[in-house]
Amino acid sequence: MTTVLNTKNHDRDAAGMTYVYPVVSRRAGGVSVGINLNPNNACNWHCVYCQVPNLTRGIAPEIDLDVLRSELTTMLDDVMHGNFMQQCVPEGCQQLCDIAISGNGEPTSCREFDKVVDVILQVMGSFALLGVIPIRLISNGSYIHKTHVQRGLHVMAANKGEVWIKVDAVTDEAILRINGVEASAELLFKQVKCVAAVCSSWIQTCMLAWHEKEPSEGEINAYLAFLERLKEEKVPVKGVLLYGLARPSLQPEAVHVSALSAEWMEALRDKIETIGFPVKLAL
Repeated sequence: MTTVLNTKNHDRDAAGMTYVYPVVSRRAGGVSVGINLNPNNACNWHCVYCQVPNLTRGIAPEIDLDVLRSELTTMLDDVMHGNFMQQCVPEGCQQLCDIAISGNGEPTSCREFDKVVDVILQVMGSFALLGVIPIRLISNGSYIHKTHVQRGLHVMAANKGEVWIKVDAVTDEAILRINGVEASAELLFKQVKCVAAVCSSWIQTCMLAWHEKEPSEGEINAYLAFLERLKEEKVPVKGVLLYGLARPSLQPEAVHVSALSAEWMEALRDKIETIGFPVKLAL
């Protein structure tokens, strides 16, 4: 692999692998080795800011666990013992931060999710990485209640794993507009509560302008009320990963969205921190 990576180049085909890809992550703060369980570009959500080409509605295909194991072993060997960091990663970002189950769709739609977690942890163990870097799941939370997903989460939790669960909006209209699904604040709250009860969890929120207009006061107040309820009910969420648009959306709706100003994002960060949640802001 010779492609030079940066925070604006998340080409998941750069490594030429089916399931494994490296990225320089704004939110993780270095090199993240990604696990793409949706090489078919299928997701049950349709987020307006998604950078996946040819995104389709659906679930993850059957995963070849032997190929996953081989690819992850090859990638970690290159990252830790080869020339990967020197050839492909800018100076200042050359730190392996995590193994992230993410990719081109909702990863927990994978029927072998728990087995995937087992394979990842086994490979991490062979490189003495267990407890050194986290295994992370980036999820919209919609399959969190499934038995095989719950088992995977319990195994992750036993190995200092972490979940980043998506909450971009909490009004019905905004969820439909931004995430492309009919859902409610109550459903999202139950999903966050379900995952946080099992595994260390952060809320992951993307904020954006629609037709160059900032989110309405009502939408932001509803979002902040959602976070306040998490505090009131003592849901053990560690904090909020707040970020804006850094790369162009590849969805037809991309014409509607644009980045918010740094000042606006910083003001929202301050409001979230007032509620009592730590915030990691990535512009």
